[in-house]
Amino acid sequence: MVSKAKQMDWRKALPAPVLFVSGPEEYFAGRAIRSVREKLRAQDTSLEVHELEAADYTAGTLLNITSPSLFAEPRLVIIRGIEKCSDDLITDGLEYIANPTDDTTVILRHNGSSVRGKKLVDAIRESENAAEVACADIKKDSDRQAFVQGEFAHAERKVTPGAVRALLDAFADDTAELAAACNQLLLDSAESITEEIVDRYYGGRVETNAFKVADAALAGRAGEAMALLRHALATGADPVPLVAAISMKIRQMATIFGNRSASPASLGMAPWQLDRARKDLTGWTDDGLAAAIQAMATADAAAKGAERDPIYSLEKLVNLIAHKGIVQSK
Repeated sequence: MVSKAKQMDWRKALPAPVLFVSGPEEYFAGRAIRSVREKLRAQDTSLEVHELEAADYTAGTLLNITSPSLFAEPRLVIIRGIEKCSDDLITDGLEYIANPTDDTTVILRHNGSSVRGKKLVDAIRESENAAEVACADIKKDSDRQAFVQGEFAHAERKVTPGAVRALLDAFADDTAELAAACNQLLLDSAESITEEIVDRYYGGRVETNAFKVADAALAGRAGEAMALLRHALATGADPVPLVAAISMKIRQMATIFGNRSASPASLGMAPWQLDRARKDLTGWTDDGLAAAIQAMATADAAAKGAERDPIYSLEKLVNLIAHKGIVQSK
C-alpha cells in the first residue's frame, strides 16, 4: 500500500490535522511531539493541550475534546499507546480522520510493538489529512553515527569523524544523553567540532565511562574493570549515575534470564540490547544473578546517601559482577 500521508523527518515535525508518530525510538518520538507542541504554542499561547492514554480511551472522548468551542481556541490532542488502544478509539479515530476539526492537531503515538489498531493505522496512512513521523530504532553503531552526524548537520555545523567517534565512545547506549552532549557541543563557538573539543568537554568520560566499567566486569576482567572504575571516580564521575548505568546492564540480564527466546519488542529492548544481554549472561547462575541484584540495590542506596562510603559498595558490586555473582574468599 502506498501511503498518502505526508512523511516527515522527526527533526522537522510540523503540526498537521492528524500526526501519526510511529516506531520504537522513544527519544525521537518525544522530540517530535515536543517540537510540534512548541510550534503550536508559539503560534497561539491560548493553545489547549489534552493528553490521553489509548488503552483507557472511552467512546466519544476524542469527538468531545475536538468539537468546535465558543472561543475557537487552538487544540492539541496527544494520544499515547495506540499499540494498546481500545475498540472505542478505533471507532472514533476512523470517524475523526475522515473529518478532522479545524485549528486542531491530533497526535497518535504508536511504538510498533503490536498490530493492535491496524485498521486505524491503515486509515491514517491512507488519509490525505494525515502526516507520519517515523521513529526508527537505533540498532547498530552505524545508526548512532548517523544520528550524531544528523544532529550537527541539522544545526548546520561541522563535526570531524574523530569527534563523532569520541562521542560514541563516551555515550554508549543512551540516545538522550548522546543528544544532550551534541547540544552542549553546539554551543561551542569553534567552526568545526573536533576530537580535541569533545575531549575538553567530556575528557574523563571519553576515556572511561560506566558502560566500559560494566562491559569489562561482565567480560570477567576484574582488574581492568576496577581500574576503569577508579579512573572514572578520579576524573569526577558521580557514583549515582555509575551505579545506574551498571544496574541497567544487570536489569536487562535479569529480564531475559528465564525468557531468552522472547522478542525484543515484548521485553521493551532494542534487538542489539537483547543480543548483548544474552551474551553477557553466559556462565551466570540464578544464585549469582540474585547476588548481583542484591549488591546492586546496596550500591544504589549507598550512592544516594545510605552509607558514608558509597565507593566501597560500588567496588564490591563491580568485583561481584566480574566473578558472575560468586563472592570471592579472602
